[in-house]
Amino acid sequence: MIRTIRVTDSQLAHGRVVRRHLDGRMTVVDGTKRMTGYPLRPSLLDRCLGMGARLLAVAVTVGGLGLAAGQAQADNSLLNVSYDPTRELYRDVNAAFTKAWEAQGHKAPVVESSHGGSGAQARAVIDGLKAQVVTLALASDIDKIAEKGLLPEDWQSRLPHNSSPYTSTIVFLVREGNPKGIKDWGDLVKDGVEVITPNPKTSGGARWNYLAAWAWAQKNGQDPKEFVHTLFQHVPVLDSGARGSTTTFTQREIGDVLLAWENEAYLALNELGEDRFDIVVPSVSILAEPPVAVVDKNIVDDEQKTLADAYLNFLYSPEGQALAFKHYYRAWDTSAANPEDVARFPKLDLVTIADFGGWKKAQPEHFGDGGTFDQIYTGM
Repeated sequence: MIRTIRVTDSQLAHGRVVRRHLDGRMTVVDGTKRMTGYPLRPSLLDRCLGMGARLLAVAVTVGGLGLAAGQAQADNSLLNVSYDPTRELYRDVNAAFTKAWEAQGHKAPVVESSHGGSGAQARAVIDGLKAQVVTLALASDIDKIAEKGLLPEDWQSRLPHNSSPYTSTIVFLVREGNPKGIKDWGDLVKDGVEVITPNPKTSGGARWNYLAAWAWAQKNGQDPKEFVHTLFQHVPVLDSGARGSTTTFTQREIGDVLLAWENEAYLALNELGEDRFDIVVPSVSILAEPPVAVVDKNIVDDEQKTLADAYLNFLYSPEGQALAFKHYYRAWDTSAANPEDVARFPKLDLVTIADFGGWKKAQPEHFGDGGTFDQIYTGM
């Protein structure tokens, strides 16, 4: 059975969370019960009441049956399960979509978002988290959900641009003045350089980081596996998601360089100050294509399906595209965007996932159990 439990900050402080797993789950002890699940975004009610409650979706087997505890969501509500650094984007998207939906004469929808490492978020949906839409970091994570029959395997053909309403890439965030003189991927493996990146097993952004590093090594005549192996020897800590790595670098002040989503790097400059950090654009990076999809099996009726479709189509509207540009994503439609938001992006030499044979080849080869990353990391 899938339950949602509340774990207060005081419980967390008193050691009730007994383990934080690399895949993003937490194990919680409540009395005699031991429960494992994925953290969810605090509810609006919790925030308003100042309860500081945290939510865990906890999988519990009852009588050998996988039952969903709690009723399906109301037909005018949506849960968007997204990846780590989209929090600010979807805060604005949810508000703008709600306003636009009401303006069309509909009842105000209740739209909530959950954020975490993309791989961990996909696993939460597979394990029973009732997301009506997913907006994840890479197609392979949604493919995993489709493999479980929660949406059609041809889901990527439903929306334009292979269901990616915006793109991004990978850049370096360094400390102000770039004291370690980091200019390109090769500088990351120099003596004394500490690199911050999330765990590719749980984070979609980390997989883009890994592939961009691999591509640079190939283009520069190096053994890519050996280069990436050396690179991860310079990583002191692996967070489960991109936002956690940003916090490690910017607030905990660990590391000399953060491998970051471009939007996350710009956000750090904007929120924390250009006097603290600089962005370095490497000579080679990768076209990151975060896709979106409706999770058909979690839709309760036609009305909710209409709402979910409209929500994702809003991302492709001029207003939705302008919001993507505002939040430092490379969107497709510039018609309503602030020209300054469009002009900020440098031109890059970008490889694509097609250069790795697509996600159906790259995911198992590099990030599956026993894949290249496992070989690299266990051999360190």
